[in-house]
Amino acid sequence: MEKFFNTSGPIKTEHHYNIPPLHRVDWEEILHLIRSERYFVLHAPRQTGKTSTLLAIMAELNAEARFACAYANIEGAQAARGDESKGIPTVCSAIAGSIRLYLDQPEVFAWLNTSGRDQPANDLLKQMLEHWSRISTKPVVLLLDEVDALVGDTLISLLRQIRAGYAQRPAAFPQSVILCGVRDVRDYRMHGQGEEVITGGSAFNIKAKSLRMGNFIEEEARALWHQHTEATGQPFAPEIFDELWLDTKGQPWLVNALGYEATWENRDARDRTRPITLEDYRAARERLILSRATHLDQLADKLKEPRVRAVISPFLQGLSEVGVRPDDADYLVDLGLLRREINGKLEISNAIYREVIPRELSWGSQMVIEQDRVWYVGPDHRLDMDGLLTAFQRFFRENSEVWLERFDYKEAGPQLLLQAFLQRIVNGGGRLSREYGLGRRRTDLFLEWPLDETQGFFGPVQRVVIELKLVHARRSLETTLAEGLEQTADYADRVGAEEAHLVVFHRDPEIGWEERIWNRRQRFGKWDIVVWGC
Repeated sequence: MEKFFNTSGPIKTEHHYNIPPLHRVDWEEILHLIRSERYFVLHAPRQTGKTSTLLAIMAELNAEARFACAYANIEGAQAARGDESKGIPTVCSAIAGSIRLYLDQPEVFAWLNTSGRDQPANDLLKQMLEHWSRISTKPVVLLLDEVDALVGDTLISLLRQIRAGYAQRPAAFPQSVILCGVRDVRDYRMHGQGEEVITGGSAFNIKAKSLRMGNFIEEEARALWHQHTEATGQPFAPEIFDELWLDTKGQPWLVNALGYEATWENRDARDRTRPITLEDYRAARERLILSRATHLDQLADKLKEPRVRAVISPFLQGLSEVGVRPDDADYLVDLGLLRREINGKLEISNAIYREVIPRELSWGSQMVIEQDRVWYVGPDHRLDMDGLLTAFQRFFRENSEVWLERFDYKEAGPQLLLQAFLQRIVNGGGRLSREYGLGRRRTDLFLEWPLDETQGFFGPVQRVVIELKLVHARRSLETTLAEGLEQTADYADRVGAEEAHLVVFHRDPEIGWEERIWNRRQRFGKWDIVVWGC
């Protein structure tokens, strides 16, 4: 049976192309921590391969025959919220069921439904783990997945009961416990009874170490895709792999999802004698973004959180890191939204997330803005950029006060509104790519528009750079324009554009619309740049 790229659930080696999970962690260190009777944390962003790794750890430990290891997903207790009396029994049931399933030991499940019924919730987990450890002929190891899905007193009780039995290991408590989730335990913020805030670090101060699972390295991402070629003979255009790396930076779900889109969702590509071209890949990328798949939808949902907004909003405006709280930045790194460069600078994790974030934040606007690309396409099939941006100026003047109030990210509203306006035009016809980052004081947009519908992106393409700048109260228009013209020309050179536009948004409410709305052409080096005031 032909294998395929996995986009949901743990990998099954007989069905999925895969990078062996234990190759993606420091297995020597993990084994050392387990043998040293340590309790520790393994965390990584969603759909990075945590569950596959935990299952591989369990299989490896049980194959050694030195330990009795069980994996349990305790996410089901999330429904109990802070109700410890319901949450802890659910956790215990999940663990006991896993011991029965993976170790063929029904005794713990039987204890839970007999003697365990008389135990109070705030001691039930401790007593059950003590019972399991005492009846086992080998030291036991417990792997708990989705721990940070729990909240309030349920999570506090779980951490404290494990801590309470810690001194009894390994004879009467697990030799080692691994807590796994998206966040490090230090970032757990729990409200106990009385609404006092309890941190994970204080409730679980026995943690020996926090290990973070990373993404694929570039060689692993390439190797995963090459497994498809080795299995089917279907080749990929070599230039795909540079874009695959920039688009994903090795995020495992994205690497797999793009592979699945390119080799299966594209029906023509199911003919394995047909090579996958760069344009096939780019079309797969656009389909994936437009699909708003579960992974991307979860990412979009995180954008609503105040801690996330506090960090992402400066990105969208191109502001500096000043004012961004380190704890909030670390939280976004744990979520996988951001990455830290070697020099410590924060960046959006990959190019696809850079696309998804503004699209999601302006999705509602895209759907209701009354624009049609046929209004702006000339007889030569080129987009009339002057007509398009003139229409945006008119739209912005007439509607901005109402529309900007609709955005959660109001500070970045002008940039998001223009991107929504442009996205409405290019959807299904062209491509709009974005670059932005802390400290750049700008947003870079690159619009690509095919000039021959029959050839699409395989034929001639109109390439346009649109640079977005804000005029803040502390910076003059002249300073902003001088900086913006240089940045626009530099970006146009870098991406090989043939047209360049600079859009400047005034943020001073004292400036009237007659003074804000204007356009003119300015020469900078070899570039004739059209500058638009809004």
